[in-house]
Amino acid sequence: MKRIAALAIGFLAAAPASASIALFTDGRSMKISGYKLVDDIAIQLTFKNGGAMTMPLARIERILDDEIVEIEKTPEVKKMIEEGIFPKRSWRYDAARGPIFRSKYDKLIVEAGKKFDVDAALISAVMKAESDFNPREVSNKGARGLMQLMPATADRFGVVNSFEAKANINGGVRYLRWLLDAFEGNADLAVAGYNAGEGNVWKYNGVPPFRETLTYIRRVQAQAGVPVPHQTAVASVSSGAALSAERN
Repeated sequence: MKRIAALAIGFLAAAPASASIALFTDGRSMKISGYKLVDDIAIQLTFKNGGAMTMPLARIERILDDEIVEIEKTPEVKKMIEEGIFPKRSWRYDAARGPIFRSKYDKLIVEAGKKFDVDAALISAVMKAESDFNPREVSNKGARGLMQLMPATADRFGVVNSFEAKANINGGVRYLRWLLDAFEGNADLAVAGYNAGEGNVWKYNGVPPFRETLTYIRRVQAQAGVPVPHQTAVASVSSGAALSAERN
C-alpha cells in the first residue's frame, strides 16, 4: 500500500493522519496516537496521554488512519462513493481478463483466480497496490507479503507462511472472494473491505469515509485500468478542501 497510481490522488496519500484506529480480532477498536512493530510477533500501541501497551501482533486485525473525508461537504465525492467507480459487472474469473502486469507471479495469480473464482486483473491490481509484487514486503503495521496479509488475516484464511508466494496469494484471493460474496459482487465494497475491514463497510453501510480507504480504492481502480466515471470527484478531494480529521 505504498505507491500512488495517479497524480490526482497525491494529496490524499501524502499527509499522515495525526491519530490511528486499531481494530482488534475480537471486534473492539481503540483510538491510538501511534504504533510501532517491536519484533515479528509484537506491536506497541501508544496513546494520547503518553501511555503505551505492547501486545501480540496477532491480536490486531488492522490499523487505519483516523482521518475522515467530510462527504456531505463534497457532493462529487459523495456521488463517487454512492455510485462507485468500479463497473457493475461480474468480478468472477474470466480467462479473457488475465493479470494486468507482467510479473513472475502471473501464473500463481491465474491459478488462484480460477480456484477461488476471482477476476485475475483485480487480483493483480490489488497486489500491485499492496506490495508492488515484493514477496518480502512488511508494512509498518505488520502486514506481510504480496497481498499484505496481517497475521490475523493470514490465520483466518489458512496461511501458515505469509512470505511464501503461493500461500500468500491464495490467502489474499480467498479473502477477496469472501468479500465479493459478502457484498454481492460489488467491487467498490470488496476493495474497501480489503483495506478497512468488512466491519467498517457494514458500520458505514457502504464505503467507509476514511481518507486512507478512499485513496486505496482509487489506487486499485487505477491499477486495474478501469475508467474513472467521476474525475471531478477525485480532483475535488485531492485539492485538500474536502479533507478534515474528525475526532470523537
